[in-house]
Amino acid sequence: MSTIAKEVKVKNNSKGFYVYTIVRKFFIYGLSVFIIVAAIFFAASRSPNKSLFGFRYYIVLTDSMVPEFSSGDMVFVKRTGAEAINEGDIITFNPSSGSDAYLTHRVTEKIANYENTGVICFRTKGDANDSEDSFLIDESRVIGKVKFHVPKLGIIVRFVQLRWYFILPLIILLFVFFRMMKYYFDLKGKENSNNINQNIASEQKNN
Repeated sequence: MSTIAKEVKVKNNSKGFYVYTIVRKFFIYGLSVFIIVAAIFFAASRSPNKSLFGFRYYIVLTDSMVPEFSSGDMVFVKRTGAEAINEGDIITFNPSSGSDAYLTHRVTEKIANYENTGVICFRTKGDANDSEDSFLIDESRVIGKVKFHVPKLGIIVRFVQLRWYFILPLIILLFVFFRMMKYYFDLKGKENSNNINQNIASEQKNN
């Protein structure tokens, strides 16, 4: 009878506690890694020249490239020479030498030798726009090709940049929450153990 009771006790403890343990680890480790990465690579610098493992990353601010990606997404751009960029590629570029703004549009035409100057230029267009951009992009203003994007990551990163002072209280609240959950499951485990011991004592008394 005592062996069966022990098995019941293990099952009772494992139902919620196992899920709680996995969720707790996921949140704590995942949040910690994200905070570290965000602080080092995103929040610490707003420079357009920031890079991570050879990639530059930009937060999409408009829906001009829907459905490829939309505002709030983050695009990761690999530095690429103009010779390796072709029609159909999505590139990030500086539309004006006097501005720090950046656009990410699709190449609709590549001009290999613009007006016999030897300069490579590109005509671009947002997938959601009705017409092409009204300007040509010369190779000196091209950052590179978009390799992939992460939906809505830019919203989180932007929040970290502008509301960094919320992060520490958030971490504290999460740790308090998980400590309370652990305390709750410990109490439940003790209650289950006491109930099982009482049942065993009652059965032994009846026998």
